[in-house]
Amino acid sequence: MKKGFAFFAAVIMVFGLVACSDSIKDVAIDYGKSDIYSKSDMDAAIELIEKEFATWEGCELHSISYTSDECNSEKNLEWMNDLGDENAEFTQCIEFVSDFHSPKAGGGAWNADSEYTNWQWWLARADNGEWNLMTWGY
Repeated sequence: MKKGFAFFAAVIMVFGLVACSDSIKDVAIDYGKSDIYSKSDMDAAIELIEKEFATWEGCELHSISYTSDECNSEKNLEWMNDLGDENAEFTQCIEFVSDFHSPKAGGGAWNADSEYTNWQWWLARADNGEWNLMTWGY
């Protein structure tokens, strides 16, 4: 009986993961040009964006694009540090934009069956540490 339940639970988890990945499959990634961040740096940030996006039920992600090195400004770092907790001192920030399609029935904050473009994603980190997804939206 326990083996049967374990198998059933494993099958449900696999289908759940496949369903989540459908919302982020075939995503076009544009790394742009950066003198600050490597592809590996950007991939770590993109992974967090995709992880958050996978929780958006019914939305389909089309593309993620790096904006520019200009986003890593003192003004934006100050903003990221204001958003973060008191113990964090971010030294780098990065911005991506994405295009995606909302659920056919809409729901929540989404207009039904609509294309969203240039949706901003802001991430920050301290001294080349791990990225923190700070905020997203228009």
